[in-house]
Amino acid sequence: MAALVLGLASSHSPQLSTPADGWAERGERDKGNPELIGTDGISCNYEDLLARTDTGRIAKEITPAKFEQRHRQNQKAIAQLSKRMYDARLDVLVMVGDDQHEYLLDDNMPAFCVYWGDEVKVAGHKADPSTGNRLLIGYNTDDQVVPTDAALGRHLIESLVEAEFDAGRSSFLEPSRGRRAKGCIGHAFGYVYHRLMTGATIPTVPVMLNTCHPPNQPTPKRCYNLGRALKSAIESWPNDVRVGILASGGLSHFVVDEELDQQALAGMKAKNVDQLSALPRQKINSGSSEIRNWIVVTGATEHLDMDVVDYVPCYRSPAGTGCAMGFATWG
Repeated sequence: MAALVLGLASSHSPQLSTPADGWAERGERDKGNPELIGTDGISCNYEDLLARTDTGRIAKEITPAKFEQRHRQNQKAIAQLSKRMYDARLDVLVMVGDDQHEYLLDDNMPAFCVYWGDEVKVAGHKADPSTGNRLLIGYNTDDQVVPTDAALGRHLIESLVEAEFDAGRSSFLEPSRGRRAKGCIGHAFGYVYHRLMTGATIPTVPVMLNTCHPPNQPTPKRCYNLGRALKSAIESWPNDVRVGILASGGLSHFVVDEELDQQALAGMKAKNVDQLSALPRQKINSGSSEIRNWIVVTGATEHLDMDVVDYVPCYRSPAGTGCAMGFATWG
């Protein structure tokens, strides 16, 4: 029988793969975001957010020295997660990530969707001087096609249906679909291939979770129970394989909310559904909604212990915008 031997979680923000001297530029781009959710839970534009921010405190967080220090922390944590993944000798990796109108669109947006095709295409990343888009550290410039485990994907779908989860499914990526790289798997999954799978490519099963787009975002409790159901499904797979499960995304962004992050991490460490269900629902929207991916993995790894490899609040503008990077393992 299959064994679920490892859990992983990592932020996937492009800021992770942007040199430190480009962070302030990303902060400048935040000024055009009209839906920034402040630490008070209020959604607003940049100017209104700045007016409610303790700019004196934030000024100490956005110096070149802080940017460089936190960039180094991020790269170290990514390397640790990659090593842990390969040390576990995984045969398959189940990846839980969000799709932000990259493949799943408003004509059909399931709460979650399991991919069970034989392969996926991963978008490369090229610099575009006309938009100020830099070449991201560690990213391939060309698209690549990578293997997925169709048989396990189908088994997960069938098992979830038996567990009374209405699982969406996809067996191929339509080349004409999506607003970004046509026919490619979303950025949450692309990050894993570019930054974590630095050695041999491990076959995967992508699970797409609608964290971002109301009104059918799954609740934290539903996410936790989905994780439990995925664990049961994996362990009922008759093949003798070692399986890992990974959450891609989070923590708080596009405004760093350290209090929210610590509340979420405490609930995950305690494996406490009530604590996680008490997360302020108005705050786990936008980028911070990706905390749901971590909750799924927490539910799937109740038999394992969580280790927070690092927590790095990466501020990038005077208004406190940025991304709180989180890295964790369960083993």
